Amino acid sequence: MDMWKSQSNSGKQMMASVACAVVGLILVVGFHDFAGFDTNTAAAFALGLLLLLIGVPGFLLSCKQTVIVDPGTRRITIEDSNRFHRKKRSIPFNDIACVNIGYMGKRSNYVTWYYLMLKLRSGEDYPLFAPGRFYDGGSDRSTVEGWKQRLEGYLGR
Repeated sequence: MDMWKSQSNSGKQMMASVACAVVGLILVVGFHDFAGFDTNTAAAFALGLLLLLIGVPGFLLSCKQTVIVDPGTRRITIEDSNRFHRKKRSIPFNDIACVNIGYMGKRSNYVTWYYLMLKLRSGEDYPLFAPGRFYDGGSDRSTVEGWKQRLEGYLGR
């Protein structure tokens, strides 16, 4: 079996952060000088501040995640890197008790992300291809089911 390497799409992550910050800035500038206390104006200003507080750190801390499933060494290596630091985690195949599919979102609003949830023998749940990292195919359940079958093939299950 060949090594399986996948990288998150940090460009989409940055675009979402920039969009948040721009909308927040527009709201803050547009509603910063409200005369008197109008709850709608104050709410728009507060929403702008909130979006700025989400967007700016999101842009600065957006990171790329690389997942490598290596059947040769029988381990999964996950590396997160952003502008300020790099973090690496290695999970041996023997530490994985089972692989499940998790999801985040609601079908009713048509925004759903699927990901693999590793249940480790220690009892820890570890999300692989986590939502918010924008892996291609993460919003399609059949694609993630394919990832699950592929990973279980590597694990020998």
